[in-house]
Amino acid sequence: MTYSRRDFVKTSVLGAVAAGVGTRALTAEALAESSRQGHASEADAPKHPIIICAHNGHPYVEAAYAFLKNGGDTLDAAIRVVKGPEDDPKDDSVGFGGLPNEEGVVELDSCCMHGPTRRAGSVGGVRNIKNVSMVAKAVMEHTGHVMLVGEGAERFAVDMGFPRENLLTERSRKIWMLWKETNSDRDWWGPGMADPHWRPPISDSRPQASLWQDRVEKLKKRAADLGIEPDYQLAAVRRVLFPPSGTIHCSALNEKGEMSGITTTSGLAFKLPGRVGDSPIIGAGCYTDQDVGSAGATGAGEENIKVAGAHTIVENMRHGMSPKEAGIDALKRIVRNYNGDMTKLHYMDMTYYILRKDGAYAGVCLWEGYSPGNPHTFVVHDGTLRSETATPLLKGFSQDWPPMPVVPEELKKDSEYLK
Repeated sequence: MTYSRRDFVKTSVLGAVAAGVGTRALTAEALAESSRQGHASEADAPKHPIIICAHNGHPYVEAAYAFLKNGGDTLDAAIRVVKGPEDDPKDDSVGFGGLPNEEGVVELDSCCMHGPTRRAGSVGGVRNIKNVSMVAKAVMEHTGHVMLVGEGAERFAVDMGFPRENLLTERSRKIWMLWKETNSDRDWWGPGMADPHWRPPISDSRPQASLWQDRVEKLKKRAADLGIEPDYQLAAVRRVLFPPSGTIHCSALNEKGEMSGITTTSGLAFKLPGRVGDSPIIGAGCYTDQDVGSAGATGAGEENIKVAGAHTIVENMRHGMSPKEAGIDALKRIVRNYNGDMTKLHYMDMTYYILRKDGAYAGVCLWEGYSPGNPHTFVVHDGTLRSETATPLLKGFSQDWPPMPVVPEELKKDSEYLK
């Protein structure tokens, strides 16, 4: 069933009233700009071949595009993009150097879909293996299964020739220690926002700027005590205060119209051991249908699982929606799950990367970004490599979960750790 923008505004507002969410509920004004701006591909003639991916894939797209243009397989091209962040110890949200779970262990997830052969592979909760994107592909190619998890996935990877390695870099270990010593009381235990009895955190009565400055300075001093290098101490503090949940997705389309998609991640920093988000879930973190298109996601994994985001988007395109319309509709389903309650919605975010079989594409997001001047972006290469700004459903910026007090604007301007 297809909803118009007017229908959605009407039903979401009525739902908010019925739920008693009051003035913090979603309003028509909040959605006024939700679908007005599209990407060039939706107005101009789409191009082949094309690669789209999350922003952290930018340094690796040029080589992958050359491989694709010279006849390389679409999934192999996409893996060439995502393998870059997996191998990069400075990218602490994917692969080697990823921030660990609450016990200090790095756990990785990935899934892939190969359009030409209509196959898929997935791994979840994998320890000690760096390139889980390639392990997901190996599951697809060398087993009769689709998904392997935990110890079984690790043993399979070793059988396939992937070396066991310690994925926790010294820098990530020290950040984990900083979190463990100073912030682990604000972890993932306890009821989440979906619980009907959840309430937002009570703010300290002191001025917010003073509260934040004191906390940052104490954490920075402890970071120095742990041996974190001076030029990285503020960045470490930010990772403790705002645990990253970064991921990378990539979809590729060649000149023959063949498509593939892949998503890989180290998941939420300091998560409960065994937690698996949307990245290895086919239909949530990634979905490719050779007849229609490909989509993937980064952001709040639990929320995306509940709406089967990538599959929803591809099915929307199957029924005639443009890539942008298809993605915006999936975001609206996340909003519906919370009856438009802005208090809760501010604590989540989502970005979808969408590629249709004809080469039309879009990037859409729940909020504009994490702070003013830092919008959600994605990477496109269709002969020209560039970054584009994703189209937001809601005006404004998300907050981090687990919840913390809102950072005052004056502190944002003065603190490097927010960059």
